[in-house]
Amino acid sequence: MSELSVKHLLGIKYLNEKDIQLIFETADHFKEVINRAIKKVPSLRDITIANIFFENSTRTRLSFELAEKRLSADVINFSAAQSSVKKGETLIDTVNNILSMKVDMVVMRHPNPGAGIFLAKHVNASIVNAGDGAHEHPTQALLDSYSIREKLGDVAGKNVVIVGDILHSRVALSNIFALQLQGANVKVCGPRTLLPKHVESLGVGVETDLVKALNWCDVANMLRIQNERMDISYFPTTREYTQQFGINKNLLESLEKEIVIMHPGPINRGVEITSDVADSGQSIILDQVENGVAIRMAVIYLLASKIK
Repeated sequence: MSELSVKHLLGIKYLNEKDIQLIFETADHFKEVINRAIKKVPSLRDITIANIFFENSTRTRLSFELAEKRLSADVINFSAAQSSVKKGETLIDTVNNILSMKVDMVVMRHPNPGAGIFLAKHVNASIVNAGDGAHEHPTQALLDSYSIREKLGDVAGKNVVIVGDILHSRVALSNIFALQLQGANVKVCGPRTLLPKHVESLGVGVETDLVKALNWCDVANMLRIQNERMDISYFPTTREYTQQFGINKNLLESLEKEIVIMHPGPINRGVEITSDVADSGQSIILDQVENGVAIRMAVIYLLASKIK
């Protein structure tokens, strides 16, 4: 059987296109499993996985937990989001605790970019990055690409625009890497203040006019405004942001073609997209949630096969 070129999933930038295709093919198999009457497989009965979240998360944590339990792994949940965690000593303490518990795999979300890389150097366990600061969120990008492939048949050659708070988004960076690896064309769209200064150096187009961006794209991935990461005001008011960069049903229907709407969640309904767009036939937001479990099962299964 083919295997991943990496021992950890720290970011999309460490994967190659073959890795992504292998993850997708494995996810196809698991998607069939989770739609059966009995949704469990005994694949990882001997594997212990620790979910360590230094930041609040509901959807990602539940998705990973469900994926792990569907594979029959033993699961330990550790939430450090309530305490104010600084990287240095606390992360090392966590590492030592993990080592003493004989954990095989760690799924970690941390506010500091590079925390997963730091952990991978100090722990003899496979590390899955569930989001590190505003840096990367690889499983989200994989499930996003997988959802595009499922809806449109292929990712190669598709025009994808990522709209919104690019500056604070780990989803945006991972998506840019993943989409480009698979041969998609990528643009970012948002207020200048929310676009990183050198974003063009990643090989993406920049568009500040939402209507132009939507008429260009096949897929629009709408990001939420990450107020929790903002220490200053990046635009005058939420209402003004919505008028310029929000999608409503009228705007969607006025476009020259039908496009696919995505959102990594949680949605600020009425800000980046209205409810009638989120719940429309063009939206694949709920498909993304379902695909998230299959993709995370695939990632965990493939990394676990390198542990044994």
